[in-house]
Amino acid sequence: MMLLGFKIVVGAVWLALTIYTVGHVMLHKSNAASAWGWIVSCLLMPFVGPGLYALFGINRVQTRARKRRMPRTPAGDVGSAHEADARRRRAADRPAVPSALSEVARTGDVVTRRPLLDHNRLEILHNGEQAYPRMLAAIDAAQASVALMVYIFETDEVGQQFVDALQRAQARGVQVRCLLDGIGEFAWKRAGSVLFEHGLIVARFNPLRFWPPFLHVNLRNHRKVLVVDGQIGFAGGMNICVNHLADRFDNPCRITDVHIEIHGPVLAQLVQVFADDWAYASGEEWSPPQAPKVDTPPSSTAAEPDIVDSTICRVITDGPNEDYAQLSLVLLAAINAAHRHIHVVVPYFLPPAEIMMALQSAALRGVLVDIILPLEHDQILTHYAARNQFEPLLERGVRVYYQPPPFCHAKLFVVDGHYAQFGSANLDPRSLRLNFELMVEVFDADFAGRLAEHCVELRDKAHRITREEMRARPLFARLRDALCWLFGPYL
Repeated sequence: MMLLGFKIVVGAVWLALTIYTVGHVMLHKSNAASAWGWIVSCLLMPFVGPGLYALFGINRVQTRARKRRMPRTPAGDVGSAHEADARRRRAADRPAVPSALSEVARTGDVVTRRPLLDHNRLEILHNGEQAYPRMLAAIDAAQASVALMVYIFETDEVGQQFVDALQRAQARGVQVRCLLDGIGEFAWKRAGSVLFEHGLIVARFNPLRFWPPFLHVNLRNHRKVLVVDGQIGFAGGMNICVNHLADRFDNPCRITDVHIEIHGPVLAQLVQVFADDWAYASGEEWSPPQAPKVDTPPSSTAAEPDIVDSTICRVITDGPNEDYAQLSLVLLAAINAAHRHIHVVVPYFLPPAEIMMALQSAALRGVLVDIILPLEHDQILTHYAARNQFEPLLERGVRVYYQPPPFCHAKLFVVDGHYAQFGSANLDPRSLRLNFELMVEVFDADFAGRLAEHCVELRDKAHRITREEMRARPLFARLRDALCWLFGPYL
């Protein structure tokens, strides 16, 4: 009798726990495949399935990002109605946004609730050889604040240069804040520990912990941002490590990438993103102190064509929080607005079905669509999974290229030489569904044209993949690629 009573109690607890967990999955999971996976796990693994869901399946991230958007008008207007928006300030004969891109701008207005800001100056920096000296010089010139947010911060010779520069800045009385990802910083010696040892203020974004439970290897902060004194900033795809020194030919792991130096009002949006993420990770509501106003000194390469003045920019954030799917919606609008040419440069290419269809639709209506990927890969399973998607793209006229080594880590998107995005996001489920990402969109023919020229340079050195090449793959390779593609949502 006691045994029967125990079984009834256990069965009732299991039923209640399973019903509660399945209900939570149904209410909080936006992806049907993910929802079904957790539901089946709960049904087939009593107690274990709900336990795994409690540890790995619940998104406990709320960064309160929308509470601190750039101030809006008293009526709550966004986008072109915002008092600081470039479309309100430009003369009629010099529109801020071409009519062909007005729907792209409108999409960004609604999903980001940020205005488009004019009078920015952007400079394209290639690889660590160009980017790191400029970033270190900015830190050494800091007078009030340094906000650094990065995914990978290695403790190699490059990382040590940044540690030293940050320590010097703090010793001068500069407020320094360093936000590192809780997994991205892992190395033989954790960068956060090194920074702590030097007396710097550091926070880790979503570090692994057992209580309260947070064991996600996903939900990573993949953003790379440096803002100094609110007057000079850097954003793009570059981490802090020696591998980004692309001229080190003796390094088999060297990486090419693009970072952008930024001056102008859009820096305020970057600072807001940092403040939101810092508040979530550290619990501190930090606002950088005002630096003395100084005239921006001319760049040492000001005569070079890669510097563009008075560009119109906006920050797009994306993540599994209040900003979910913002980037996908803007990308879809931009692809659908293309008339002549789309350039896509990414290291990881596993886009969702709607973006795949949009790229094919663009090619069918006569737009040249170039997708430029690395031949040699640091994530081999993702590389194989991407190959399984090539045939339908090639059949509809999309052109796919493989770049030769070294590994290209840049994330660039250009439409018709008038619209561009740069930043940290890839076209894969991890970036578009699981990571916290940051892109900067630019409405400017000069800057977008420069990025398009860079994309063409990469394409001209790359190998164009053909349908015949894909069809000639051995059966084993086709099965391997298809199997990896099945696990695409988890790569």
